[in-house]
Amino acid sequence: MALLTVENLTKIFTVGKGEELIAVNNVSFTLERGETLGLVGESGSGKTTVGRCVLRLIEPTEGRIALGDQQISALDPAGLRDLRARMQLVFQDPFGSLNPRLTVYQTVDEPLALHGVGRTERRPRVGAMLERVGLDSGVFNYYPADLTASEQQRVGIARALVTEPEFVVLDEPTSMLDPSARAEILDLLKAIQNETETAYIFISHDLTSVAKISHRIAIMYLGHIVEHAPTDIIMESQRHPYSRALLSAVLFPDPHRRPDPYVIEGEIPTAINPKPECPLYGRCPIREDACQDAVPPLVEVEAVHYSACRRWDDVAASMADARVTA
Repeated sequence: MALLTVENLTKIFTVGKGEELIAVNNVSFTLERGETLGLVGESGSGKTTVGRCVLRLIEPTEGRIALGDQQISALDPAGLRDLRARMQLVFQDPFGSLNPRLTVYQTVDEPLALHGVGRTERRPRVGAMLERVGLDSGVFNYYPADLTASEQQRVGIARALVTEPEFVVLDEPTSMLDPSARAEILDLLKAIQNETETAYIFISHDLTSVAKISHRIAIMYLGHIVEHAPTDIIMESQRHPYSRALLSAVLFPDPHRRPDPYVIEGEIPTAINPKPECPLYGRCPIREDACQDAVPPLVEVEAVHYSACRRWDDVAASMADARVTA
């Protein structure tokens, strides 16, 4: 049994004069213990909404969410509160997510106190967790404003992990850090995962960071997962034009690894009352009339490789041609 199971997750917001904004559209995936799933896409693709729906910080419109055999989507507020220790969130903005009136130590102590852990047990757990994320005792009584951005995010990670959760949603946890601090935080997260088998959902628009930490990657566009595969496959052999365009924009150290440019023009369209067609239709460089007939399903086009493009084989062929040319 998977640690986390998400089936047909949909989130619809009512906006304007009764119009519907479909932020997440029929998304399904699983997450195993000790595994990281990267969710990638442009701003507005729905990846953050997926993470918050999974945690029920936002109520899903439809779908099933289960943590092991526990149905998250069916829990009442009291049951959900009891489950919070098993699933946590690290926010994008390290400073904005911390209470400026609490010290570093108090911030990490708070989740344990809320879940009824006694003071005697809390003290060693908090101290050990702060040291585990690379903070020495000299900063335990500092306030968030006294810390660097990297130290603030380490506090946020410690706060999320101190309850020993089974999985954590990491919502762009490195996007506000410089490259050196970003690499340190990613290495820290991987080391903790190796020790604890905590599972992560890593949300980001930065494919380089996602590739470094994720075992699998799901690429999102306009609320849909359009491609899903193990990380090495996604990075080397895309089977969806949108994925291909994203990878073409990444500056790899080895220029021979970089796919040839695969241009998608224009901005991501509105998710309000979307047409029943491929969500990429208006921007796709290989679209055809049949792509307007329906939203293509996510299907297994090769072993453990899923794509929601009816022309995935053309994308594969063009990548083969690009390798020959290189």
